[in-house]
Amino acid sequence: MMWNALGDMARVDTRNWGLKTRIAGGIGLLLVLHLVAYHASAKEKDAIQYGMGLIINVPFPESEVEQVVQDVVQNGIIRGTKEYNKDEFVSGAAAASSTRVFPQWTEGGKVFYKIRLRALDPRNFKSSSDVGTLAVRYVIQPQGDKNTVLRIDAVFVEDFRKVSHPSNGSVETAEYKDIHDQLDARDLIKAQTAEALKEKQEQSARNQAAAVVEEKSSSAPQLTADTPTVAAPASTASTGGTGQASAESLEQQVQNLRKQVERLVKSPGAALKSAPFHTATTLQSLPGGAEVLIVISTPYWLGVETHEGQHGWMLRDDLEMVP
Repeated sequence: MMWNALGDMARVDTRNWGLKTRIAGGIGLLLVLHLVAYHASAKEKDAIQYGMGLIINVPFPESEVEQVVQDVVQNGIIRGTKEYNKDEFVSGAAAASSTRVFPQWTEGGKVFYKIRLRALDPRNFKSSSDVGTLAVRYVIQPQGDKNTVLRIDAVFVEDFRKVSHPSNGSVETAEYKDIHDQLDARDLIKAQTAEALKEKQEQSARNQAAAVVEEKSSSAPQLTADTPTVAAPASTASTGGTGQASAESLEQQVQNLRKQVERLVKSPGAALKSAPFHTATTLQSLPGGAEVLIVISTPYWLGVETHEGQHGWMLRDDLEMVP
């Protein structure tokens, strides 16, 4: 009896062990399938994120887009990446006419490059490491008269192993944002310039109308001999006083106008930029005390003209009123 009981218990344990084994095997299979799916998803995600670049239709003519792209190419920085955690971007970049890190472009348009040599492990490039060349390529292709197709690609290539690391898109997005902001600012400036020109034309029309009225008034019939003689001295005195007051008022208006449109460069001097941006090309450095004439006014920048006729942009804080 005791042996029979022990045998039954052994058979029960054997069946339980087999059931546990099948359950554990099923769980293991599920884990394997989950890991396979995860890695497949990760590979698919990497294929979408890395190396795709940026292609966008910009609602500006090719000539304007090219001017802004050239400014961005020459600004010396690459946005959307960094070498160290404390940095906001990679500095020390330079414009280039070609580079070996990209294959030769054969699809038309105008191509520009910005390159940073000896970049140390830049962020946002797939599996990047070591020291290498960080390069950004800009391709401009006209799309009719009012639109332009802009393509931006970024890549990092190690100097020693020559391994190429594609961008996850952050560099392309950040560089395009800089271009987009400058194009929008230029559009705003054009609108403000058109508005200022319209106002100037309207003021000119008003001045011409006033001149016509004054001319007609001066050519009106003069007083006759029948006019009482007592009125003549008073009229003469009144006219003389009014003329003197008008001359003084006109001179004051001229002085006020000069104060509104003239500025002096603060010491020790400041840069005259090609566009209202810190990263825009410097046209020349103006010394402290140099006089400039305001042409366009914006909240932070002033469009000015120098005595030599050079037009450009300066920060409001770099200028002061004429004493």
